[in-house]
Amino acid sequence: MRDIIKTTMALLGGSVLLNELVRIRPFYKFAPFGVRSFADHVSSQKVASSTPETSFDHLLYTPEHFALKESLRKIIDKEINPYVDQWEAEGKFPAHKIFKILGNAGFLGVNKPVEYGGLGLDFSYSVAVSEELGHIRCGGIPMAIGVQTDMTTPALARFGSAELKKEFLLPSILGDKVACLGVSEVGAGSDVSNIKTKAVRKGDEYVINGGKMWTTTGTQADWMCLLANTSDGPPHRNKSLICLPMNLPGVQIARKIDKLGMWSSDTAQVFFEDVRVPCKNVIGQEGMGFTYQMLQFQEERLWAVANILTAMDMVIQETIHYTRQRTIFNQPVLHHQAVHFRLAELQTEVELLRALLYQATALYIKGNDVTKMASMAKLKGGRLAREVSDSCLQFWGGMGYTGDVLVSRFYRDCRLMSIGAGADEVMLGIICKYMDILPRK
Repeated sequence: MRDIIKTTMALLGGSVLLNELVRIRPFYKFAPFGVRSFADHVSSQKVASSTPETSFDHLLYTPEHFALKESLRKIIDKEINPYVDQWEAEGKFPAHKIFKILGNAGFLGVNKPVEYGGLGLDFSYSVAVSEELGHIRCGGIPMAIGVQTDMTTPALARFGSAELKKEFLLPSILGDKVACLGVSEVGAGSDVSNIKTKAVRKGDEYVINGGKMWTTTGTQADWMCLLANTSDGPPHRNKSLICLPMNLPGVQIARKIDKLGMWSSDTAQVFFEDVRVPCKNVIGQEGMGFTYQMLQFQEERLWAVANILTAMDMVIQETIHYTRQRTIFNQPVLHHQAVHFRLAELQTEVELLRALLYQATALYIKGNDVTKMASMAKLKGGRLAREVSDSCLQFWGGMGYTGDVLVSRFYRDCRLMSIGAGADEVMLGIICKYMDILPRK
């Protein structure tokens, strides 16, 4: 196995073609027949590898995980990071272009079924991808990618019909369609059960009226994974997830929302007026939408934690580099005990959060319910990101208050972590419920 990885790294200059990478997994039961194996492909090339022996000693990741991460890093460095400042200033990144690049490389369906364009790997590979996306020098673009891969498509991949998967999942994984998630509303953010958007059945169609708020990539999306009330029953059993094309009559992009952070990711308010959607566009069973969405939230929250961990690492390391060079009172800022002690505390907290993420992921891929642990990680991730950004920005002094450095952008962007995908207070409520200490009504 290691020889294959080494030779491949030499062949591809450190990169790995993802659609070939998956062939080397001995347990990879989804590989299509008639495709030449990755080992055969490598052995057919005559390359003298000088790559030193590498030890892949990791609690969760295998050599394939690291190869995946390295391949993605090359795309980030070439296709994304050189343009981040421009896209931040413009308030939008070219989602169709970037998603097509990522889709061609296999990064939009890492843990999705092979028959619909995915790589068929387990969720730990999605976590590895999320970590690597944290190297993008803003929060908005990774967030939009995460919406595409781990927020709009998990329920569709797990419960959707073959027809729906072909129409919406396949092109989303290939990067041909941009997806958005329609859950939050003006009066229903973390309180998902309180949404008001209705989908009333009329014949073989639903007629949809209502609106959605804070819709990531909403101005560019081709389709929405919409949560709507499809009956007047109990709030946890009257909702359905519906695949809704955004070009239908009656879908109106009301405005692009001006935000505190995440500038390069466009966020929309969307209204629906008598929008007609075929009933066959329901994902899974009618009335199960709330349950499906709660299941999606677990992957979304773990994905978000993985992504922000890398961003925190970057901010801490850039702060160390800056404070080592910047002098005050005749010595580097870093040499002041208050500074290096605080940075040591922050890095310790980051490592503790990483351990929780890896434990939750390891249990999740074995089929365990990790709702409590995912909620704990999400809670801690949001709070720690605020600590890291605030403390590090302070050590940058006046430079930290400018828009010229990563720490100030991270200060703006990371604030969403404690709000989106369930506010801190909601995470605390979930944790209390699992601890059986939540007061009963």
